[in-house]
Amino acid sequence: MNRRTFIAGGLGALALFAGGIFFAKGSLYRKAANRVHSLTEDLDARFLRQMVTADASRSRTIMWQAEEILTKPAIEYRLKGQEEVQRVPAQEDFFTDDGVKNHQYLAELQELQSDTDYEYRVVTDVAASDWHTLHTPGTGSFECLIFPDSQSSDYSDWEALAQNAARYSPKAAFFINMGDIVDNGEDHTQWQSWFYGVEGIMDRMPFSPVMGNHETYDQNWQVRLPEAYLKYFVVPENGSRDFSRYYYSFDYGDVHFIVLNSQWDETEDFKPGLMEEQLNWLREDAGKSRKKWNIVLVHKDVLQYRIHNRPERQEGFSDVGRNFMPLFDELGIDLVFTAHLHTYRNRGHIKDFRRDGRGPLYILTGVAGNVRYPGLWVDHHLDEVVAPQPETDNYLVMQVTAQEITVKCFLPDGQEIDRVTVTKDAV
Repeated sequence: MNRRTFIAGGLGALALFAGGIFFAKGSLYRKAANRVHSLTEDLDARFLRQMVTADASRSRTIMWQAEEILTKPAIEYRLKGQEEVQRVPAQEDFFTDDGVKNHQYLAELQELQSDTDYEYRVVTDVAASDWHTLHTPGTGSFECLIFPDSQSSDYSDWEALAQNAARYSPKAAFFINMGDIVDNGEDHTQWQSWFYGVEGIMDRMPFSPVMGNHETYDQNWQVRLPEAYLKYFVVPENGSRDFSRYYYSFDYGDVHFIVLNSQWDETEDFKPGLMEEQLNWLREDAGKSRKKWNIVLVHKDVLQYRIHNRPERQEGFSDVGRNFMPLFDELGIDLVFTAHLHTYRNRGHIKDFRRDGRGPLYILTGVAGNVRYPGLWVDHHLDEVVAPQPETDNYLVMQVTAQEITVKCFLPDGQEIDRVTVTKDAV
């Protein structure tokens, strides 16, 4: 089947970024405020979204796409309920992929106040969008949504799952997608469909993407570098010369999130050394964290499963597990979320490759699209909870407090199928 034909075509992409700080009250502010009142045209900022930054309490990256080239694009923002408006000019970040030129814009809001509600909108010299909400976290409790692979041939299931999850979890502060976001990383219509699926969600809460192997495929299903993924999602820099933004970390509340990249097999022929570089970076990055909790997000799973009718395939650990699990033990990682296998499995705590309550909690997150593998995997001896079979879509809600983290797994209709809690004494 030609997967390009699954949805009507159209432009698909977006982004935005640009540095800026609050204007002081005075002539610059008055000029900005007066300009706002003169805007008369409605602005359609397509796929407007918030992206995580290294410190979510102090900054936010805003991204969007436009049908046409904009004149003097910017983000205006203000404290919720107030009139004083600050403006950050937007940068152009145009690119062409899959034969489509994308008019992308991005701006980064800096020096925000923690635990504060803001409003923001996109403006040009003559037009403005609606106002959208933006919240910066403090150090208190929060919850977030975690979506497994959303890869699909038809993204209607993904849209229904994402929208229902957001409706059932109105307190969710941000959301994560665990890789294989789309089925084909070059197909702009699939990216467009993914964005439509989270419309009304991504404009009001930040997004943390994880790169999957399907982000590295071209239209001929050959491996390429993940060009579209890297353009669509501006995430924190990692200091790497060769793998900028392939992997990253960020802080939200009292949690340090470490987003690893498991695609070294796909990138090796183009740029070698991704796995080795991350092993060194992980030790340094985790060592710098002063947050109470440390959580790893990585697409490919740490376990290897037997496959029905494939006796040569043995149960054990994947190359991700063999290389990174000892380091997770050493660094005191609290939770590890994985994906890729399109099945939900709660493995409990593992240390030294054995079940051990002193090790990290490992969760294989499941599937959020319509690509499923019914009856494929033979249960692993480390599996503690397996999703009801035959498997359907699911999503996770993670709730964080000072003393514990609770992870809940839900079916699309909101039915809870698993719950697990990790505790730690207050510090």
